[in-house]
Amino acid sequence: MVSNKEDSKATHAGFTLPFWNKFAYGIGSIPYGIKDGGFSYFVLIYYSQVLGLPAQYVGLALFIAMLFDAISDPLIGYWSDTISSPLGRRHPFMYAAALPIAISYYFLWIPPAGLSDAHLFLWLLILSIAIRTLITLYEIPSSALSAEMTNDYDERTSILSYRQSFAWIGGTVVGSIGLAFFLVPTDMIDRGIMNAAGYQSFGLVAAIAIFICIMTSALGTHRLIPYLRNAPKKSRLTLKRTFAEIFETLSDKNFIAIFLTTLVGATATGLSAGLNYYINNFFWEFSTEQVSLLQISVIISALFALFIGPWASRKWGKKRAAIGMGIIAFSTMPMPVALRLMSLMPANGDPILFPIIVSLAVIDLTLIICFLALSQSMVADVVEASELRTKRRSEGVLFASITFARKFSQGSGVMFASVMLALIEFPRQSSPGEIPSENIYNLGLIYAPTLFIIWMVMLFMLARYKIDRDSHAKNVALLSDQP
Repeated sequence: MVSNKEDSKATHAGFTLPFWNKFAYGIGSIPYGIKDGGFSYFVLIYYSQVLGLPAQYVGLALFIAMLFDAISDPLIGYWSDTISSPLGRRHPFMYAAALPIAISYYFLWIPPAGLSDAHLFLWLLILSIAIRTLITLYEIPSSALSAEMTNDYDERTSILSYRQSFAWIGGTVVGSIGLAFFLVPTDMIDRGIMNAAGYQSFGLVAAIAIFICIMTSALGTHRLIPYLRNAPKKSRLTLKRTFAEIFETLSDKNFIAIFLTTLVGATATGLSAGLNYYINNFFWEFSTEQVSLLQISVIISALFALFIGPWASRKWGKKRAAIGMGIIAFSTMPMPVALRLMSLMPANGDPILFPIIVSLAVIDLTLIICFLALSQSMVADVVEASELRTKRRSEGVLFASITFARKFSQGSGVMFASVMLALIEFPRQSSPGEIPSENIYNLGLIYAPTLFIIWMVMLFMLARYKIDRDSHAKNVALLSDQP
C-alpha cells in the first residue's frame, strides 16, 4: 500500500471516483435538503398559519438563529481543516452529528400544547439555533470533501452535481411524503397544510431520514480517508491567529465573487421558498394533490441536472455555463406570476393552468440545480488558488463561508417573506378562497419583480469570478511542483 502522502497526490491528480462513492457522497446532501425544505417551505406556514404565531415573529426567530451561524460556521470550518484523527479531518464530525441533528429536528415539529406567543417564539428560536449549529457540524466537513476527492476541473462538477441533485431529490421526496400521507385533510380540516398532527408525523419521518442518510454517506466515503489530505502540523493557536488565518483565506477575490453570488442568490431562494406555498395554495389555488405533484416534479429536474451540469461544464466552462443557465432560469421563475398580473394566464381551475406551471417548473429547476452545482464547483477551484497564496489547505473555511451565506441569506429571505406578508396584511389562519382578491394581487405584485431583480444582481456578482479551466490547471501544476 502506498503512503498517505502518495495516495493524496494520486487522488489530487485528476482521480475519477467510482460511482458508489459519488452516490454515497450525493446522499450526504439529503439531510441538508430536508432541513432546508423544512425551514424554507414548512416552518413559516406551520408556525404562523397553523399554530398562530405572527409571521414576523417566525421570521425574527429564524433571523436570530442566523446570527449564531456567523460565529459557528467559520470556526467549525477551520476546526475541520486543522483536526488530526485516525478518521481524518472530516469524518469525525460527520459521525458525531448524525443523532443530535435527527433528535433536534424531530422536536422542532412538536412544540408543547398551550404555549403563549412568547413561549412558542422561544421554542422555535432555541430549536432553530440547535438544528442550524448541528447541521453546520456535519455539512461543512462533508461539503469540504468535494475539493479533496479530486482536483479535476470537470470531475468536481460531476461530484457536486450528485450532491445538488440528491439534496433536491431527498428534500422533495420527504416533503412529498409529508404532503401525501401526513398533511392531508380530515373531517375537521379542509386543507392538509393546516393539519397540525400531520406536521408532527412528518417531523418523525424526516428525522429518521436525516440520521440514515448521514450515516450512509459517512460510511460510503469512509474508504477514501487514507486518500484525503492530512491535517497540517500542529502549532500553537490563539483566537487572534485563528481569525487572522480565516480572514486571510476568505480575502481571495474569486472567493468573494462566489460568496456574494451565494449571499444574494440564497436570499432570493429563501424569499421564493418562504412564499412558495402561499403562491401555490393561495395565488394559484392548487389542490393538495397538485402541490404534491409539483413537489415530485422536482425529482425529474434533479435527474436531468445530474447529466446536464457536467456536460455544460465540459462544453462551455463553469462560469459561462452558469451565467447562461442563470439568465434563462431566473427569468422563467417569476414569469407566470407576472403574466397573471397582466391577465395573460389561464384562470384558476382551468385544466391547462397546472400543466403550464409544472412544465415551466421542471425546465426552470433543472437549470437552477445545474447553476448551483457549477457555482459550488467554482468554490472547489478556489481551494488551489487560496493554497498558493496562503500556503494552507482551507477547504473547510471556504465551504463554511458558502454554507453560512446560504443559511444566512435563506433565513433572511424567509424573514423578508414574512415582512412582505405583514406589509400586504395577508390574513393569518385563513384558507384559500377566503383571502380578499386585493391581498392575492399584492402577493403576486411583490413576489415577481422582487425575485427577478435579486436574481439579476446575483448574476452580476458571478461575472466577477475569474478562474477558468486554464488558470485552474496552472494552479494545480504549480502546487504539484512544490515539495
